[in-house]
Amino acid sequence: MIRVCICGGGSLGLVTAGVLAQQDEVEVNLLTSKPHLWSHQIEVSDLNGRLYKGSVNIISDKAEKTVPHSDIILLCVPGFLIEKTLRDIAPYITTQAVGSIVSSTGFFFRAHEVFDKKAALFGFQRVPYIARVTEYGHSAQLLGYKTQLYIALENLPDSFATQWETWLNTPVAALHNYLEAALTNSNPLLHTARLFGMWHDWHEGITYSTQAKFYAEWDEYSAEQYIAMDTEFLALCKIVGVSVPSVLEYYESGDALSLARKLQSIQAFQSIDAPMKKTKQGWIPDFQSRYFTEDFPFGLQLVKDLAVKNNLKTPHIDKILSWGKQYL
Repeated sequence: MIRVCICGGGSLGLVTAGVLAQQDEVEVNLLTSKPHLWSHQIEVSDLNGRLYKGSVNIISDKAEKTVPHSDIILLCVPGFLIEKTLRDIAPYITTQAVGSIVSSTGFFFRAHEVFDKKAALFGFQRVPYIARVTEYGHSAQLLGYKTQLYIALENLPDSFATQWETWLNTPVAALHNYLEAALTNSNPLLHTARLFGMWHDWHEGITYSTQAKFYAEWDEYSAEQYIAMDTEFLALCKIVGVSVPSVLEYYESGDALSLARKLQSIQAFQSIDAPMKKTKQGWIPDFQSRYFTEDFPFGLQLVKDLAVKNNLKTPHIDKILSWGKQYL
């Protein structure tokens, strides 16, 4: 029996816990700030009608009650909680492998500060699922799978990737180094480009009659911003020796228009709303959503910091980063 401790009780934490808990050889523990809202029996359903059902063993907000009783620690927390979570669990780490469900918000950089060079670390390049909570601590929806996952490993054998492949029922390949997982042109560029595309000319007093769809209504202008930032991002990757496919390659597109149409057409993305909130006057951008609080300061900012460190000019990234940070 392998014991996995999920850190974080949000949508990704719940879905990942549900998928893992169904495995016969996996025991799931949970470290969450809201243990009283969690059930020991959880359910996750996907769009194909598949139902994952499983039990969570230990549920606590105390690291000392969960981490020592686990073999693998998996962080499913937003960027601003990564360092705090790592420092909370550090006193109880002996031989456990510590990782993150996604690495683009600074996991490896913070982990290298908290742990010594012998620590067993791992991090996924992109999240394995699109997830939404149905009832907090009880049930969630798995809205989309990835066809391929990549994982960075430090002081762990390649067989560790194979283990996750079995659990997640998705091909998982080991990367060459942590920067390949830490640097991604997914959410840090994808989300921020779209936000800028929708609201770069927004100001107080502007309202909208309906809530926009984040992907289903993706436009050519947002795609142009995404491609422009990606060009600078790829230049940075070349400098630091990381190979990442361009967004046009990844989405099998030839230009901004075809990229916009591709993003519009992805079935798993159809129901995802833009981060907005309703007021008496109408709908406005929600600057407190994780699209803003996560992807600008803990995603795009990381790319910018590395660019500065390597003396690379990034005017398009600078423009969008500056725009987003004014609302934080």
